[in-house]
Amino acid sequence: MILIISGNKEITTTEVIKWLLRMGKNFIRVYEDEIFEIKTKEKKIYLESYRNSFFIDDITSVWYRRGKLKFKRLRYANESINHSMNEYQHWLEDYIKKTLESKKHINKESNSDVNKLLVLEQARKVGLDIPEYFLASNTDQVVLGKTIIKTIGGNPRVEAISKDSSGMMYTTVINEFEKEDFYITFFQEKIEKDFEIRSFYLNGKIWSTAIFSQNDEQTKIDFRKYNNKKPNRNVPYTLPKNIERKVHRLMLSLDLNCGSLDFIKSGNKYYFLEVNTVGQFLGLSVICNYSLEKEIADYL
Repeated sequence: MILIISGNKEITTTEVIKWLLRMGKNFIRVYEDEIFEIKTKEKKIYLESYRNSFFIDDITSVWYRRGKLKFKRLRYANESINHSMNEYQHWLEDYIKKTLESKKHINKESNSDVNKLLVLEQARKVGLDIPEYFLASNTDQVVLGKTIIKTIGGNPRVEAISKDSSGMMYTTVINEFEKEDFYITFFQEKIEKDFEIRSFYLNGKIWSTAIFSQNDEQTKIDFRKYNNKKPNRNVPYTLPKNIERKVHRLMLSLDLNCGSLDFIKSGNKYYFLEVNTVGQFLGLSVICNYSLEKEIADYL
């Protein structure tokens, strides 16, 4: 039995499930609004929600796509008992999650949020080129027009201030100094690019796509500012073998067996930017005819 932990309206998950159905495989899709009760049957741990129920021993492989496995906790009127029971229930939940992660899997809930600073340090250790970066609480050391600002975390979203705004925090070039200090922020050298590369990694295999975003003012700094009227040209691409080997070493060092990695091609160099464990890859899979949804289904 395959266990899939995903968002309620996550299209990529649905496309993988279509392949599983075609293959005749049994699976359970756990949605983000599901809450499981932990039970026992026949001396085995059994999970049950309003939609699904299964023995954890029956799960053979797990795909952590998004969301998390949630549990209903028992509560007692006596706060002393309640505190102790919360601790006991935590350890049982931890056992269940670790048991599921020990099975054949694609990604894990426990390390789905990678730390960009640690990732960049590891990338440098395995020999990948990365743009120079620094942390600062002011713009005193910034070279205007040649420094960008990015989030330290993944891709946080803020509430959109208008219907025409997505609320996405995009990469931005610093063109003026700030008068006051602010919270410690991630600054990075702006690399003049030939094009961008998005690579999808799965258990040692890599599929890459060249994204010609630099030809459009709207997308030249951050290709996620999609121009729907005139989309960027995307074509299949193959990274040099020495870069692919370094990517493999990086993913092993991060204990990740799946993810989307971003690069900038500039002259003879390939600059590594980041890895997103739950990044979108469906669009590029379709454009490049990679059938990554089938690759995931085959692996599961």
